[in-house]
Amino acid sequence: MKIVQQGVWHMSKESMPLAAGYLAATIKADPVLRSNCDVAIENFSGSSSPLEMAVRLLREQPPDVVGFSVLGWNVRQFAMVAEAIKQANPRSLIVFGGNHVANQGERVFRLYEAVDVVVNGEGEIPFRELVHAVLEGRGWEDIDGISFRGGEGEVVTTAVRQRIDDLDEIPSPILTGTIPLLNDDGEFRYDVALLETNRGCPYHCAFCYWGGAVGQKVRAFSRQRLRMELECLAEAGAETIVLCDANFGMLPADREFVDDLIEVKERFGYPHALETSWAKNKNATFYDIVRRMRDAGLQSSFTLALQTLDDQTLTAMNRRNMKINQWRDLADWLAAEGLDSYAELIWGAPGETPESFLRGYDELAQYVSRIAAYPLLLLPNTEYTDHRERYGFVTVRGERDDFEYVLANKDVSLEENLRMQRFLFWARLLAENLVLRDTWAILREVGDLSQSAAILSLADYIEAQDTPGARLLKAAAESSTADPDSLAPALEFCFTEGGFDEMVQGWFAQRLATAVPAEWRKAVGEVLQFDLDSRPLPQPEKRGFSRAELVVVNGVRQWRVKREYGYDVAAIVRNARHADEFKRAPRPRPVAMTLWFRHGFAELARSTNHEETTHYVARAERTSGLAVG
Repeated sequence: MKIVQQGVWHMSKESMPLAAGYLAATIKADPVLRSNCDVAIENFSGSSSPLEMAVRLLREQPPDVVGFSVLGWNVRQFAMVAEAIKQANPRSLIVFGGNHVANQGERVFRLYEAVDVVVNGEGEIPFRELVHAVLEGRGWEDIDGISFRGGEGEVVTTAVRQRIDDLDEIPSPILTGTIPLLNDDGEFRYDVALLETNRGCPYHCAFCYWGGAVGQKVRAFSRQRLRMELECLAEAGAETIVLCDANFGMLPADREFVDDLIEVKERFGYPHALETSWAKNKNATFYDIVRRMRDAGLQSSFTLALQTLDDQTLTAMNRRNMKINQWRDLADWLAAEGLDSYAELIWGAPGETPESFLRGYDELAQYVSRIAAYPLLLLPNTEYTDHRERYGFVTVRGERDDFEYVLANKDVSLEENLRMQRFLFWARLLAENLVLRDTWAILREVGDLSQSAAILSLADYIEAQDTPGARLLKAAAESSTADPDSLAPALEFCFTEGGFDEMVQGWFAQRLATAVPAEWRKAVGEVLQFDLDSRPLPQPEKRGFSRAELVVVNGVRQWRVKREYGYDVAAIVRNARHADEFKRAPRPRPVAMTLWFRHGFAELARSTNHEETTHYVARAERTSGLAVG
């Protein structure tokens, strides 16, 4: 038996196969199945081809049961692999489960002949019962929560299965060793450690499905189990814990989890960071959790998950009941506490126009410059998809994935959408993914240039250049509307190549000469240079840091780079939020600084996970002596 999961790997680091691990652990915990089944998790990189996957799965005896953890970006590849398995073993049972196929049996069976069963919801118990049915040679009619082909080729969907009330009934793939945590060198083998503390979401957002658990009571794993899992991951040296929760920080149990996480960190030295989808409505529990994490030195990125600032669009999204109008106070509080935060927006939702979106984007940028601005995708089982005619959606499916990319809706034309898709690419590249950070606020305060205007100005300049780097970025922007992978090579260039620095400096000299007052020009130029210097560092030599030193600080390898600036750039950046501090230009003041870069970003330079990237932005401290580069 094979359980297949595909994730995005960062070179030597795999993605942790949590979903497949749950299934495998459930099978192994059953005495009958444990005695009669050989269970293996096949964990593939997102770049693995159907040929590579099929060869690996079929190199030995073709499996009798194969469960695929399906998402929109791997369903086509997995269907090709399933077809190959069926040819090698026509009796093999092919099971598809996951958000993209749940409740979509009619479409899945029509498109993919090799698929036998679709699981409509939580997969652990139905998958176990399917394996029992195979061993016993019986049918599947009495298994709740699945769809399959009947004897005449018709689609049979069984009764809805009730969700698992006691999540501890699901064996832990971490505690049972079902998911191996260490590589051959004894190091933690995954890019991040994945955990679920709960399942469910109380909201009904029109664009979201979240595993079919929308509008439902949140169910939690026990504190004891989660504590043991944290200890196991810490012993393995997991640096970052990523929670697969919809609204972490909402429940009192979340505070207990963070208390345990802090104690585990103090005991083992790991983990260093916690990332999650934070609760949309921030309550006293959230604020308490954030303070505790800060005091314990646990890193995180705190999310303002707004999606839009337009009231009409919020209503269509079914998000008017959320207290998101308090986001300004929250952003100010996070900044005052010295905590990293970012905001989320979705472009393409009904009710939004280019003007309202950019207006909201720039309003947000006054409080937080890192804005994750995503294009709307129509996902199965959502309000938007089920009522597409009402909203006037025109979509196209991806060339390599099965997502529906929005081309137009009742409020936005194709031309308007294409113009905004270009903005999204450059905004995600330059601001969301931390290529530039402090420059935006300085230009707003000094040059009266909004963040969106500054981003588009730099985009215009780069696209007008005729260099290999400029051509690469321009081509990536042009293909970005229905190619989510176009951002990866663009990010690698911006983080790695000195040619990007030359383009940015050329933009500042040629396009912003009149926007920035003469008395501020040199100071702003130094802030821009500081932004370029301190962005995450994959390879010191390629960025001109030939004398960078690799040192170990508190058990963490870091690059140490010394630089010197003509102005106190840290003070200028610090004062950017306070308009009264910008009434007069700062005086030249040479300042030596040491930049500390966390080592290992070479494996992540193509990653679009900005929450992970933020941990690699340089930490700057004032020093004495000359800069050495």
